[in-house]
Amino acid sequence: MSARDLAVAITIAVALLVLLTMLFAWRRRIRRDSVFTAPLGVPEHAEVSRRDEVLYVSTTRHEQPLERLAVSPLAYRARGELALTDRGIALCLDGAPTVFLASARLVAVDRATVTIDRVVEPGGLVRIAWNIDDDTIVDSYLRLATGDPRTLISDLQRLVPAAPDTGATS
Repeated sequence: MSARDLAVAITIAVALLVLLTMLFAWRRRIRRDSVFTAPLGVPEHAEVSRRDEVLYVSTTRHEQPLERLAVSPLAYRARGELALTDRGIALCLDGAPTVFLASARLVAVDRATVTIDRVVEPGGLVRIAWNIDDDTIVDSYLRLATGDPRTLISDLQRLVPAAPDTGATS
């Protein structure tokens, strides 16, 4: 076996080791996050006020844009459509059931520049913070296929319930 053949064999072995490590890490993440599922199905009689083509990028822990969550069915990037309704947000992503984020689940909507696997121009991502369960807030990131994210964010922010007044004074 020549030195060149040995170098090729070592390179292939290292590449396989890296790929296997990535596979096992992703499977472990899917198992870890299997306790979370996104709400599915759009309520009857929800009126759609706008539709936008989007690229769904990721869902992460709240305010931790580099900590991906493998939330079913939001585990993978996908193209699709965001439908804004009077009752919440419907995400119709290619190859996945429709995810519906009811207004009551929404915490905040704003702009972002970075999330896992994606860095864009300043404010080029739409970040939707929502309650995945009673105790956990997550952030889902979208990128508009066309148009200005500012108008979409403005429309989405109207769905976010006002924070309850605690009666505290400054």
